Amino acid sequence: MTNEYYELEIFGALCATSTFRINGIDADSRDFGESFDESSDTAEDYGCGNRVFRAHPPNPEIMDKYRISLKQYKAIARDLEDKLSFGRCGWCT
Repeated sequence: MTNEYYELEIFGALCATSTFRINGIDADSRDFGESFDESSDTAEDYGCGNRVFRAHPPNPEIMDKYRISLKQYKAIARDLEDKLSFGRCGWCT
């Protein structure tokens, strides 16, 4: 997704950002949340049972770092949750 304040593209294998910039600053998804396998016990070898991204609560330091508002922080976090949560996957084989 590209809009006036951030760009976000996800790698084809889904669990990482290929392009993520906010206000011209290279961004790190870990500033906004955590990506993990919520069901690793059901996963195939080298895959995920239920890959999810859970956003952190808004953080003033992160908002200052990227020069964004609370509303923008929440929009970016929702977009990351949407694009980096995809369930079962076997791409890491």
